[in-house]
Amino acid sequence: MQLTKNKVANINYTLKDKDGNTMDESKDGKFVYLHGSQKRNLLPALEEALEGKEAGDSANVVIEAGNAYGQRDEDKIQRVPKKIFPQDQELQVGMPFSSATADGTAVNVVITAIEEEEVVVDGNHPLAGVDLHFDIEIMEIRDATEEEIEHGHVHGVGGHQH
Repeated sequence: MQLTKNKVANINYTLKDKDGNTMDESKDGKFVYLHGSQKRNLLPALEEALEGKEAGDSANVVIEAGNAYGQRDEDKIQRVPKKIFPQDQELQVGMPFSSATADGTAVNVVITAIEEEEVVVDGNHPLAGVDLHFDIEIMEIRDATEEEIEHGHVHGVGGHQH
């Protein structure tokens, strides 16, 4: 069976940076996704590279930053008054926060520096500016259920589990 739209795939993957350092991995076929879903369960460039593969196939895929999480945008790094953070919250570098823009759009940021009166936050995705190197092995492929297709993601054994 080929990996095409509305197929469910179990894959093993190792994600490395350009220097070969492992950044993430999933083994034993535990990563499962619905191929071709409108919900974008994988990066589109990665899904495109896996299109037509079969169980047992392997792939080495390099996705340039611009086709992954984009280039770093210095405009997404901002200094904000420390007083806007909850007073009872101990702030730490690396701490994630959700924020909102003036128009109410949700933005996820990470604290990158804490100063006396200001906090520096970065709204870039942690992998922005990074070329991604995937080693992938396709373990299994099956037809998606009607419910999985309708919901746009894979369900666990026995049905709908969110």
